[in-house]
Amino acid sequence: MIRKLPIIPTLIVLVAVGIMVWLGFWQLDRLHQKEAMLAQYDGASHVSVVADFKSDLMVGGPSDYRLVRLECESVTYDKLVSGRNAKGQSGWAHQYGCEFPYNMRGRSEADVVIGWSVDPAPVKWSGGEVLGTLVPSKGPIHRVIADPPLAGLQPNAKPDPS
Repeated sequence: MIRKLPIIPTLIVLVAVGIMVWLGFWQLDRLHQKEAMLAQYDGASHVSVVADFKSDLMVGGPSDYRLVRLECESVTYDKLVSGRNAKGQSGWAHQYGCEFPYNMRGRSEADVVIGWSVDPAPVKWSGGEVLGTLVPSKGPIHRVIADPPLAGLQPNAKPDPS
């Protein structure tokens, strides 16, 4: 007795195989994109020129992991986030919302991590010049890790793109 080939299940399997092959090529392409992004971050971290948020922003803004300077004119909030210091110890990173002048928009906002401490007690900081490393953030707001730390705090761990 000859069995008939089940057409519908066979078509479903062939479509699934096609999708899996496409996803494999997509993952390889994403790998190359990720490697290029990490190379860009590594290159930006070795640039010794400090980008100034007020005047040196290019069309797309400075690269992540680049040294930046901004003048925090007003503090909008403060909060504690878990973090590590330069020695790798766990503790609290003190993060502040910061408004600063921005040529293209007039004003902009950034999250600024001013330093690390083991003590979760609030630290008084009312703004001023911030030098640090621009790191990726969730959302449209910039995030800067201050280096040197401010308000008498200890240094945060260096941002690592990998």
